[in-house]
Amino acid sequence: MSTGFKANAELACGFLSSSRPSYSKPNSTHTQLSRLPPGMILVKALVEMVLTYKDAGVDIDAGSELVRRIAKMAPGIGGFGGLFPLGDSYLVAGTDGVGTKLKLAFDTGIHETIGIDLVAMTALMLILLKRLLKELLMVANNRTVLFRWRDCRDARFLCRGGVHSNGFSLVRRVLAHSGLSLKDQLPGEPVTLGEALMAPTVIYVKQVLDLISKGGIKGLAHITGGGFTDNIPRVFPKGLGAVIYNGSWEVPAVFKWIQEAGRVEDAEMRRTFNMGIGMVLVVSKEASHRILEDANGAYCIGEVVTGEGVSYS
Repeated sequence: MSTGFKANAELACGFLSSSRPSYSKPNSTHTQLSRLPPGMILVKALVEMVLTYKDAGVDIDAGSELVRRIAKMAPGIGGFGGLFPLGDSYLVAGTDGVGTKLKLAFDTGIHETIGIDLVAMTALMLILLKRLLKELLMVANNRTVLFRWRDCRDARFLCRGGVHSNGFSLVRRVLAHSGLSLKDQLPGEPVTLGEALMAPTVIYVKQVLDLISKGGIKGLAHITGGGFTDNIPRVFPKGLGAVIYNGSWEVPAVFKWIQEAGRVEDAEMRRTFNMGIGMVLVVSKEASHRILEDANGAYCIGEVVTGEGVSYS
């Protein structure tokens, strides 16, 4: 079972049921060429550009291959956590940066949220890497970073289904090809593209710790770089995988725009972006019912199955 968190104006939470949820599956749209009359020769075709994360300069496969090669010399490199002795236990710590979202902060002039992104990628800020401090200083030296730690903990700061802090190389490439600017309105929404893209990364610490304390949580997957396709499998032991139900949650408008404007394939979107689900939990059936009843804005997005990897249905 997988549980998806989706940010909203009140609270971000998640649940997962062992049975397939009820939802209306969107109809697929297929473009078909009419059969040509006998003897007619097709003399011209329009080829539309399809953008990928690799085209934008980020090759996930190349990164995975590098890790595989390093592993030959340093076996066991997998995972993102570092272990630090803490009494009779160990502290597992991991941090990350916000990548090229910083460039959009400068382009939009919106610096009030980038500090929250940096905090979100380091969770409780127990350990700060030089990279994180450097990125904070890059922003602070050019503009005032207007955020307080209290803001970061406040559930009211959770924005609805943003891009968070991953995939911005592709976002910027799509924007360049779209003919729109960051000041243009996001189609169908009352905000500009810049405002939608600069929505801060949701911090799930409070909600996740609360759910863990109540029991029934089997695994957690923060959906960052690699999207559903690469992040969810890290939760499972060998022999287990997940099926994600297409249409089981409403994909935010910003992702729909990215896909349409960049003509990005479904598989590429799922491997690059969170698609509106920033945190996935694997939970017991009993826990899924409890989380659902708590009305925390969660979505049942799939189930655990025998197999490997992530499939979509």
